Amino acid sequence: MAEVARFFSRVVAGPGRQDCWLWTGAIGDDGYGRFAIRRDGRLRMVRPPRYALAVAADGAALDGYVRALHECDVPMCVRVITADELRDGVRPHVVGGTQRENMERMARARRGGGSPAVIARQAGVKARREQALALRAAVRSGWDGAAVEAALLGGQPRLW
Repeated sequence: MAEVARFFSRVVAGPGRQDCWLWTGAIGDDGYGRFAIRRDGRLRMVRPPRYALAVAADGAALDGYVRALHECDVPMCVRVITADELRDGVRPHVVGGTQRENMERMARARRGGGSPAVIARQAGVKARREQALALRAAVRSGWDGAAVEAALLGGQPRLW
């Protein structure tokens, strides 16, 4: 299918067994990826992780309530692992869930909602967009592990 091939032409898979697969296509002002698809003769923009979930479900349309949740905490990741990979110890990246589950994750991770912790860590929309642009630049010509790590850390030093 040409659309799926076009989608994956904008994805760079990390070389490691546990690495994210990063979206390198369009990025919105909110720091999330965008992928254009045509349905019923109309152009629609969808989030790449949600599209990846649909591809993993053999192209089945997802229910409207399904959200793409990031176990890896990298909004530009589109990796949906298989049951075999999970059994082999590969950690989940993008999984389907509800908006409630998404909000609960955000609260546990202390991000989102304009909370003082989010503001203090500069983890809002602007920071998310900057990270998305840095990640895209880090892999545009192939995976650069050091550049990916720097983009994920932002201005924070590595602890170990």
